[in-house]
Amino acid sequence: MVDRELILKLESLSQLELSENERVSMQVDLENMIQMINKLQEVDTVGLDPLVHLGSDSSQLRDDIIKDQLSRAEALSNATAHDEKYFIVPKVIEK
Repeated sequence: MVDRELILKLESLSQLELSENERVSMQVDLENMIQMINKLQEVDTVGLDPLVHLGSDSSQLRDDIIKDQLSRAEALSNATAHDEKYFIVPKVIEK
């Protein structure tokens, strides 16, 4: 059973701050999900193999073809900061 205490615990664990209306809505949604799962458990699956993949056994892959490639100068032409080979970006990790 989904009660207010469970909703408050989930709110704390997920580090969310829900309004009272959101808590009530969350409680209703969770109860509906549990009812759906309970309904699914009523389905007789004896003799059925579990579904492992939704698609076919083989994937159709295309060949990688290089086309319309930019030169280094073209790639760097709109960069705010660059040297002759690389983009220059601000340091984001400090030791």
